[in-house]
Amino acid sequence: MQSDLLLPDNRLRRPLGDLALDLPAAWRDVVQVFLASAPGQNLATHLAARLAAGAEVFPTEPFRALRALTPQTVRAVILGQDPYHGPGEAQGLAFSVAPGVRVPPSLRNIRQELSADLGLALPHSGDLSPWARAGVLLLNTCLTVERDIPASHAKLGWERLTDQLVAVVAAEPQPKVFMLWGAHAQAKAALIREAGGDDHLILASNHPSPLSARRPPVPFLGSRPFSRANDWLQTRGVAAIDWDLSRAKA
Repeated sequence: MQSDLLLPDNRLRRPLGDLALDLPAAWRDVVQVFLASAPGQNLATHLAARLAAGAEVFPTEPFRALRALTPQTVRAVILGQDPYHGPGEAQGLAFSVAPGVRVPPSLRNIRQELSADLGLALPHSGDLSPWARAGVLLLNTCLTVERDIPASHAKLGWERLTDQLVAVVAAEPQPKVFMLWGAHAQAKAALIREAGGDDHLILASNHPSPLSARRPPVPFLGSRPFSRANDWLQTRGVAAIDWDLSRAKA
């Protein structure tokens, strides 16, 4: 295990309302409406109380996945469950960790599948931010977590917001690929179809966790999501996604 002293400090410190202020307008409006609602206020109050009690909540930027993109520029969505719960790991992008942080098991399987699917060499870093810059929305269904307690902030209201964000993306007419890995992500399939009809491709498989990556009914390993996404996008006149992670810093 890596020493906390060697890891980036990724604890949440600012109120959610402050963090929403500098989002792109299309996201900011959705987030601010949610935060003004009763579920949003309850969530913000709970987070403030946990921080005041000394809890370590990750990540520093729960809305980071929204910063590099607008709904119009999203070409693919990868849905995770909740952020990594170890210190220094979660960075606000689903499945991604900062340079210098040990690659978690689920991400190791994602990288293994990427290499097998596209033949890409992989850098040491587990940073997936090049994908965000390439038009991939790396969104968890729950956007915060407490240290060493997975799913500790599930069902506190985050899912209502992420449902709305997914619906906004699906309502955009440009064809998009939704990669739904695991049951939590697959629960959004009906929402995607309702908002976007048949305009988008849904690629569903098991979660890349070692517990499920090789299991039926649809093993993650061998599912070739990256090449299938690009093939489908190109048949609809949308540029292929650059999945090459060598642009991430080691």
